[in-house]
Amino acid sequence: MSLEKNLPIGVFDSGVGGLTVAKEIMKQLPNENIIYFGDTARVPYGNKSRETVTEYSRQITTFLLSKKVKAIVIACNTASAFALETLSKEFPEVPMIGVVLPGARAAAEASQNGKIGVIGTAGTVRSGLYERYLTGIRPDCQVYGQACPLFVPLVEEGWANDPITEQVVHRYIDPLLDNWVDTIVLGCTHYPLLKDVIEQVAGPDVTLVNPAYETALELKQMLTEGDLLADERKKKGNYTYSNHTFFVSDGAEQFRAFANSILPCEMIETKDVNVKVF
Repeated sequence: MSLEKNLPIGVFDSGVGGLTVAKEIMKQLPNENIIYFGDTARVPYGNKSRETVTEYSRQITTFLLSKKVKAIVIACNTASAFALETLSKEFPEVPMIGVVLPGARAAAEASQNGKIGVIGTAGTVRSGLYERYLTGIRPDCQVYGQACPLFVPLVEEGWANDPITEQVVHRYIDPLLDNWVDTIVLGCTHYPLLKDVIEQVAGPDVTLVNPAYETALELKQMLTEGDLLADERKKKGNYTYSNHTFFVSDGAEQFRAFANSILPCEMIETKDVNVKVF
């Protein structure tokens, strides 16, 4: 099937975390349109089974394809770990990438001593996918996984700058520092929203890797190689006019308010949709 280069890019996540990926895509690919879906009714994915996450991801992918997207970014580490391989086989009509492999590549390159921490949901850490990618890229590295189940609800509640959050970050990050990691992968797309406090706790000698940024770069390369980069759009000053569309499975107004606090463009409208029917 031939894809039209001016079609939008589909991006999905379990909730608001994938907006960090959407934000990086907007920066790296300002001429592209995004159709974003946040599964806010069923967040978090990290404590759910592989089968459940794969089925949710399948429903969302079917929905995004109904919107005529030219590529799909799984902007969720858990869904990338559990569902990317299956979805790529089931939906070969569009190129699809996740956030795990780009993050692993960047971490393997960044680490000086080969001791790499991976923080993520219980599902992502349990999958071992980051460890497999990292040791495949750099066999000498030691990978220390740390599930951080409280990070997602803290972000979803808007408590990124709360003193309680700093205490929780210490609880999760300190064991990694005890193992002398010099690099930590933010292995959930919610976690860049806690980057400041994680950076403060980890200290200046630890490099934080943001897979959202790395994924946007890999997407740009994939679209360039496939001759799928959108035509240049009209600009006014430093702003490019793109038409991004946002869907959620629940709580559209709450999602819209949160998104407008972190995205580089104002979100005009967010729509509720039931992806179970797709």
